[in-house]
Amino acid sequence: MAQRTFKGVVVSTAMQKTLVVRVDRIQPHPKYKKRYTTSKRYKVHVERGEYKVGDVVEFYETRPMSKTKRWSVAYNK
Repeated sequence: MAQRTFKGVVVSTAMQKTLVVRVDRIQPHPKYKKRYTTSKRYKVHVERGEYKVGDVVEFYETRPMSKTKRWSVAYNK
């Protein structure tokens, strides 16, 4: 099974070693076909605190690190 990766915008850096990243998707309405944006927030593990709010990061699926954290940053900065 392939590892899932997403790209999103950092919206919070308040926790230690954790970022909150928002991923936006554009999808069409099933009946009316108008396109609209939905977003989802992911808690992402990061070892070094080098990211700020507004940075675009790429992250991938990993083992569970806590109750809600199952993602890790791909260090391509």
